[in-house]
Formats: sequence, structure tokens, C-alpha cells
Amino acid sequence: MGLALLIVSGLLAVVAPGSAQAASATGCAGRKVRTLPFSTGSVQVFRDGGYVCAVTVQNHPGARRLISVSLQARGLRAVSKSRRDTRSSPPARVYAGHRYVRVTGAVTGGSYRSVWFQC
Repeated sequence: MGLALLIVSGLLAVVAPGSAQAASATGCAGRKVRTLPFSTGSVQVFRDGGYVCAVTVQNHPGARRLISVSLQARGLRAVSKSRRDTRSSPPARVYAGHRYVRVTGAVTGGSYRSVWFQC
């Protein structure tokens, strides 16, 4: 019994850090539904229940650049987030339910603006 408990706890210690690291890399929970690339980065869109979350990630991390993301559910106000960072923007999260959403992302030198889409 004690050996089985030790083995299970060892397996959890090995598996858990990888899954926690993946979730913290973007700051968004849920499953990735789209990746929208542009010249200097990409916008990653995630869905978790009725919530949609988006984050902009630059192609070449390391240099501090202004990175921004905006997410709007149809009929509601847009949620915009930006910061100077070496990797990604802060996550923008909005309750969309079954509404269409529009995403805008920018990294110094390039930007992306989507049409309305349902995810």
C-alpha cells in the first residue's frame, strides 16, 4: 500500500509541472481554438465554457516590445490589454456565450484584425 502511494505521488510530481507550465505560458485557460498569425507575432484564442480568452505572442521573444490584444464579443464592449514585454501580452477574457467574437493583436511593427467569427 505504501509503495503504491509513493509511486503514484512520484508520477504526479513528474506530470504536474508540465501541465502547470503550459497553462501559465499564455495565461489563458481552456482549449486553443485558433492561432491567427501575422508578420511579427500571432494571436492565440482559447475557449473555456462560455468564456473566450486571447493573448498575443511575438515571433522572436527576447526584445522588449509593445504587445497588445483586444477581444470583443458581438454586442459588447471590447476588452483591450497591452504592455511592454519580451514574450506576450496580458490575456484578454470576455464572456461570449454563443456570440461571434472579433480579435485584434499587435506587436511593434505588425498587427492583425480578424473578422467576426464564432469559436
